Amino acid sequence: MSLMLENKQGLIAGDGTLPVKMAQYAKENGFEVICISLSKDNLSQLKKYCTKVYSCHPGEINRIEGILKDEQIKQLTFLGKVNKSVLLQLYKFDSRAIEILKTVERLNDDEVMLLIVKEMEKIGITVLDQTIFIKNLMIPAGVLGKHKPTKEQMEDVNYGFWLAKEMGKIDVGQSVIIKDKMIMAVEAIEGTDKCIKRGAKLAKKNASVIKVSKPKQDKRFDIPTVGLRTLHTMKRYKANLLAVEANETIIVDQEKVIKYADDNNIVLMAVSL
Repeated sequence: MSLMLENKQGLIAGDGTLPVKMAQYAKENGFEVICISLSKDNLSQLKKYCTKVYSCHPGEINRIEGILKDEQIKQLTFLGKVNKSVLLQLYKFDSRAIEILKTVERLNDDEVMLLIVKEMEKIGITVLDQTIFIKNLMIPAGVLGKHKPTKEQMEDVNYGFWLAKEMGKIDVGQSVIIKDKMIMAVEAIEGTDKCIKRGAKLAKKNASVIKVSKPKQDKRFDIPTVGLRTLHTMKRYKANLLAVEANETIIVDQEKVIKYADDNNIVLMAVSL
């Protein structure tokens, strides 16, 4: 690793298990983690591995920067889901956040995150590649469980992979739902799980879910991630194949995810096309 890591690491944590995994692995390797939590769903878990955990709203930019300065954070990792609908709750944003958002031409993921990265750089903080502490969660190519895709499913995967990459070029979303070479849903502001629900309900059953990285993925934010919640949603709405991009996607709790896929007749695979 060419980057020299500081012993004291900052973490801005959204929903899910991923920020907890980062904090756990960092602590196990001798790092101190100071966390700013933007969610309540993993707060108790984060407190197990972080020296300090501060709770903030994503729009409290002045407070967040103040904490980072006070804690003398020089390196920072963003991990976990922050629902894009937070951008519709501007009444919770401080004046600084409003002024920053006014400078963005479009409120899509990349533009907003790049703006945040620049704000961090202004106060001497480097935003790190999200995978530095969790590279072991990246998935190599292959079928991950015992269920193999049919020829027809592979045709849907190939089509879905191409389509998701095209959507990624214009920063719409990273997931698509396909059935019989027909597009059931394309992910937008709602996120992967709600996209699966919408598309799989239209398909009735046997939909394929394909999730890829953007063609010019900035690894400082928004690495494609799936976990048990993704598969629970698929089972509920009778989707039966999940394909992710090999070596570009994180699967949280891999053993549990593979077992769940095997137990529920879901094809789980990582592809590189």
